[in-house]
Amino acid sequence: LKNFSEINTNILIKPGKELSTISTMRNIFAKASIDETFDTEFGIYDLNEFLAVVSGMNKPELSLQDKHMTISAEGSKSKVKYFYSDPSVIVAPTKEVSMPEAEVTFSLSESNLEQLKKMAAILKSPDLALIGEKGGDIVLKVCDKKNDTSNNFDIVVGEGATADYTFYFKVENMKMIPGDYDVSVSSKSISHFKHKKLPIEYWIALEPDSTISK
Repeated sequence: LKNFSEINTNILIKPGKELSTISTMRNIFAKASIDETFDTEFGIYDLNEFLAVVSGMNKPELSLQDKHMTISAEGSKSKVKYFYSDPSVIVAPTKEVSMPEAEVTFSLSESNLEQLKKMAAILKSPDLALIGEKGGDIVLKVCDKKNDTSNNFDIVVGEGATADYTFYFKVENMKMIPGDYDVSVSSKSISHFKHKKLPIEYWIALEPDSTISK
């Protein structure tokens, strides 16, 4: 939930064992499987506030009612009555993302992901480019695509590119939790990041000026 709050401060929790969220710009979609099972739908408008309330209680226990939940601390009579948000004011996914066939697939290690984010912050680079030349290496580069003389940093993440392409992401959209990922990228302006160990995955939109020539 802490990770999802960085994507969208609203969340609509639906019955079942799955959590999902979508950014207000609808360019990041995330989904995770969880151990708990919810049997009712409820909305939380300010996820950061909710998480602060929960973490402020000692071993919190949540009891879900019709219009609110009760958050009580273990071994204490203190409790918080926390009201749900009306689903109509929450930006939530309305359907699953259908991932088209991908032109590029590669593995992205946790260390490479962290280094890309770190260098983007140091160089104040807003863009992340996935670049391939047919038959050559597949490279991830942090850059400023509006400035040809901007400093940049790149990492080789694969080899044997099947086409010439430059797929652009916004660095600010790379909101995945730390870990190693299997990545697939489609020229239909969508990418998929699947965590190798945890049951969590993200779909991130490409920027419209991405190009490919097969």
